[in-house]
Amino acid sequence: MALYRNGTFVTDAWSFPPDNAPLPAAGAVALTKARFLAERDALRDRTAPVGVVLVAGDTLDGLVDDLPNLALVAIRFPKYSDGRPYSLARLLRDRHGFAGEVRATGDVLRDQVALMLRAGFDALEVTHPGTIAALRQNNIVAVRHHYQPASAEASETRPGPRPWRRVSAALS
Repeated sequence: MALYRNGTFVTDAWSFPPDNAPLPAAGAVALTKARFLAERDALRDRTAPVGVVLVAGDTLDGLVDDLPNLALVAIRFPKYSDGRPYSLARLLRDRHGFAGEVRATGDVLRDQVALMLRAGFDALEVTHPGTIAALRQNNIVAVRHHYQPASAEASETRPGPRPWRRVSAALS
């Protein structure tokens, strides 16, 4: 799988141990929400970064107070047509001010890339070969004129006298 962040493919430094496996002694780990909540107290003493993996249908209940201590929230798209992960990303960024990495995993396709970035995702774990090729070639077509603000409003301009119109930056 390929990890796309900030306009390029990068090496993933995170490990995602299964719920029944022991945690590695060192290195960044991302755990399911259930495991994180169960082991929350022990994880506070960990010096390496900790993250949480959410699936569509999960909520942020029980996690909100821990968000400032998390470095990563990975949200799994179970299928192309499921929009619940977009809502989770917007809640993380807009309502809770989460400043860590919000990563899209699962069924990440080229038609979704621009919307994922607008919703607050800043890293995409891509397995689809066509999407990987399109990202490598900077060949993602995106609608750039919007009425709804993005989670990263700094990436937009408001041209002209109509403050509700927005133009997003081109994908990098």
